[in-house]
Amino acid sequence: MVFSRPKRRTYSEDEMYEYAVGALARRMRTVAELKRLMRARIEEPESEYAQTLVELVIRRLKDQGYLNDSQYAAYYSSLRRDNLKLGRMRVITELKTRGVHGSVIEKAVEAAYDGVSDEKQAREYLRKKRVEKPKDQKQAARLFRQLARAGFTTKTIFTILKKWDVDDETLSALSEESETAG
Repeated sequence: MVFSRPKRRTYSEDEMYEYAVGALARRMRTVAELKRLMRARIEEPESEYAQTLVELVIRRLKDQGYLNDSQYAAYYSSLRRDNLKLGRMRVITELKTRGVHGSVIEKAVEAAYDGVSDEKQAREYLRKKRVEKPKDQKQAARLFRQLARAGFTTKTIFTILKKWDVDDETLSALSEESETAG
């Protein structure tokens, strides 16, 4: 089945509002995501009319409480923490890519991860992924990279690896790798 892009055309404020509400009904979105969606439908997205239309619809949605980046960031952070067991850095990166402002991200992630032990979170992530103690240097390196992608700090990762009795040679090699990569 081939999907075609919606034809770009000129919308009235009410038509664009209805489209935006429908998009928000399907799933929560950030202001930036919703602006991108609306601009993709407008015939001349760079025109003054289009920009004004998008801003009017965004303002209307915010005033009615349908669109709130702070609530979105808080909800998103807690879901990623509880369901996927991800670390702070991963959640911060994902929220940035969704267009949430830095100060909003900082507050939401700080609130979501307040009182959460990074080591405990990483261990729960490993348990969820059914990862076992590494048997050799290659598996330790794979585990290190997996935890780093999941948003955990190198300090947390090294704490876990040390408790699993990974040899010092492997830890120093991973330390050098992380310093050259970061």
